[in-house]
Amino acid sequence: MSKAVYISPIDGKPGKPGQVYYPLTVRNLPQPSPQGRELLVKLTAASLNHRDLFLRQHLYPGVTFDVPLLADGVGEVVGAGPDASGQWKGKRVILNPGVGWKDSPDGPEEPTGYRLTGWRALVSKAGEKNSGNGAAVLITGIGGGVALIALRFAVARGAHVYVTSSSQEKIQKAIDLGAAGGVNYKEEGWEKKLLASLPSGKKNFDAIIDGAGGDSIEKSVKLLKPGGILSIYGMTVSPKMTFSMPAVLKNIDVRGSTMGSRKEFKDMIEFVKAKKIHPVISRVLKAQIDDLPAIDGLFEDMKQGTQFGKLVIDFSGASSGSKL
Repeated sequence: MSKAVYISPIDGKPGKPGQVYYPLTVRNLPQPSPQGRELLVKLTAASLNHRDLFLRQHLYPGVTFDVPLLADGVGEVVGAGPDASGQWKGKRVILNPGVGWKDSPDGPEEPTGYRLTGWRALVSKAGEKNSGNGAAVLITGIGGGVALIALRFAVARGAHVYVTSSSQEKIQKAIDLGAAGGVNYKEEGWEKKLLASLPSGKKNFDAIIDGAGGDSIEKSVKLLKPGGILSIYGMTVSPKMTFSMPAVLKNIDVRGSTMGSRKEFKDMIEFVKAKKIHPVISRVLKAQIDDLPAIDGLFEDMKQGTQFGKLVIDFSGASSGSKL
């Protein structure tokens, strides 16, 4: 028997977006039998994303009560279909659920593999010139998993990386991880302060990696060079953005980024191995899948914005059934 965490409707019906917070529930499911080249993976750890929080708040497109939460995970292969190689059994794996677009960076996207999203937002979307050696890169809202892995990637690529946050503690932690500097975006005149801190020869940023949305385009006009890249992987502040005429006149290039192709996934894995990059973990909860109060505590961390890195659930010591 397998188990999975779902959201549950209140009084049997959907709530109003932003006014509801769906409770968690655990369902017992028949254990799948892998067919063909399919593999059966037992999850040993999973992590939260804003996607999970937004689903509970009915703020995510296509909210459904029939799809499990927790889109990021790692596990061990415990079964294989008749056409799959037996060598997979016992291996620890991560998955890229993209189908049918191995080499295409323009294929269909589903925002579930956020570490890959960070790679795509920085490398594929901003490009080598604007995110590689010597480039000036701004990563907004430092503290979330995507922003932090983008920071690690950018620093490893030799870029001058700066961050914004409302928390001085988070800014300092980012500097400890290699950022050249950062500012509190709630302070008056933070844009001028940020530009003044750029290295000699740099008047503006080459690229901004943003997950907030809202007034990002308006801010980018002041911060980006003409033709600079605004790479957006999320809209945690607002789902709407205004593309102003000053942004048009400055040729600001806005690029959306979610997930990535298999080629990008392979390139990212090779880079991670070569540079020995590790994700930043905010908290690891060792729990069973049905310990909903403990899992709710992780959601509370995300709701309050107190996390600095990934919020992880470690199932490896659990004994309450398979998490498949």
